Amino acid sequence: MCISSQAYYLNYVETSLNTKIENVLNDADRMFIATSVGGNSSGASVFFNRDGQDLIFFTFNPSRKAEQIKINPRVHVVIWPKGQDGIRGLQIDGECYQIKDQSEINKAYELILETTDAFKEFMDDEFLKENKVIGYYRIKPTTIKYVDFFQDEKFEWKTYPHNKSPAIKFALMLGLKRIGLWLRTIRAPFLTATLAPVLIGSAVAFNDLKDSGLTQSWSPRLFWIVLGGACLAQIATNTSNDYFDHTSNADEINKVASPFNGGSRVIQVGLMSAGQVLLTALFSILGAISIGLYLNKEISGEFLGNTPLLWLGVLGTFLSLGYTADPVRLGYKGLGEYAIALGFGPVMVLGAHYVLTFPVHNTNLSNWNWIEALLASIPIAILVMLIVWINQFQDAPSDAAIGKNTLVVKTATENGWMRLEKPLKLYKLFMIAAFLSIILIGILSLFTEYGTRYIFIALLPTLIAWKAFKMADEWIIKWNNPKADRQKVPYELLLVNVSTIGIHFLTGILVALAYIL
Repeated sequence: MCISSQAYYLNYVETSLNTKIENVLNDADRMFIATSVGGNSSGASVFFNRDGQDLIFFTFNPSRKAEQIKINPRVHVVIWPKGQDGIRGLQIDGECYQIKDQSEINKAYELILETTDAFKEFMDDEFLKENKVIGYYRIKPTTIKYVDFFQDEKFEWKTYPHNKSPAIKFALMLGLKRIGLWLRTIRAPFLTATLAPVLIGSAVAFNDLKDSGLTQSWSPRLFWIVLGGACLAQIATNTSNDYFDHTSNADEINKVASPFNGGSRVIQVGLMSAGQVLLTALFSILGAISIGLYLNKEISGEFLGNTPLLWLGVLGTFLSLGYTADPVRLGYKGLGEYAIALGFGPVMVLGAHYVLTFPVHNTNLSNWNWIEALLASIPIAILVMLIVWINQFQDAPSDAAIGKNTLVVKTATENGWMRLEKPLKLYKLFMIAAFLSIILIGILSLFTEYGTRYIFIALLPTLIAWKAFKMADEWIIKWNNPKADRQKVPYELLLVNVSTIGIHFLTGILVALAYIL
């Protein structure tokens, strides 16, 4: 075959394949899309339309496929013409990304409506748009495989190399997304719940060392080790909670999950398997225990030396795993809130304080100023409990459905209806109690050797608390409206969730600063 004849033939073949691909795409309005992250796969049928070579579809961002696409944009798509059973169709490999440009979103909106108006109600919903619940996605094909078992040549391929990300760039992107996934799994932003008590314990320790003339004995190394061990303990609590809330179906039936409630959702959206999350919890608690034993050896000379640190570690481990783990399940018996307050209050504050004041009490335990550390832990213990407390408002219906009797569920349920006025009243009373404890510590400093007069600066977050109260009152009115959309109203509490976290962390910082001053 001469060169011109060969070129003509190849052009004919390509034209013929393009026609076949076009015919399938023109005669189809739905596609099956498969996604995968770390061996956890998902598949779904969606309506689509075309934008040139690209495929456009609409979905909800919290969906399994959308969450997996965020981590791994490589997808596999199968398309059949209407009325076909898979004998003739397309198999497409491509890279999928959410459309972010507003003009492109508008274009995608119109394209989807050309295919179906089944989702128009959701596509037009301002609340869903503002909260980024809905999204439009673009698939750029890298390979299209034409399949036709009616023909002798049953498989034909067409590649689009320009749509494929460079290998190194893609690997780096995937690596960064994996790191992000791990941070999501451990709920890294909520590690402030650990940072605050460790800072308070460390600040009280610094003050005690200063009073004893041992400021030079302050150990940054021990501080970071303590903080690392405490963070691992919280990670174990977070991930074990995700695992056991999965096995109990608490997170599965929760339809109003948010960044502040409903867990990390990595199991529910197929980003990690339940086994992977459980392993994370086990490795984290083993890491925390190892660090605790190491610190105990540094202080007592023995890993299992009989010290307050050893018994604080035993109690902390029990609280961490017993929060949702069988057979204890404190969180399911109305004791979880107290467990959180104890673990992320006195246990962590006293533990950090004991380690860092070792030069003061290494020869005489009676020199350990544990009363001071315990007093300083009270406000932060109450406030960390309130983070869990307010986050349980959104979870209350699903928690009640599976028998997870949190204190919010116990105090809210009335004739089968979630009456949240009483839990909200208790939230306010506990918040007031936290700030009253700060005032009490300040007053004690005027008449006793305990406390610090500078602690009054920790009352500044009351301004945030007042605003949170007002927002919560407005929200409860919406919640009690019989016509309220139960899928939307819980999201409107998010500002109160955020405020409570801010109050806890800011108060912790200011209490620590007060003792340093």
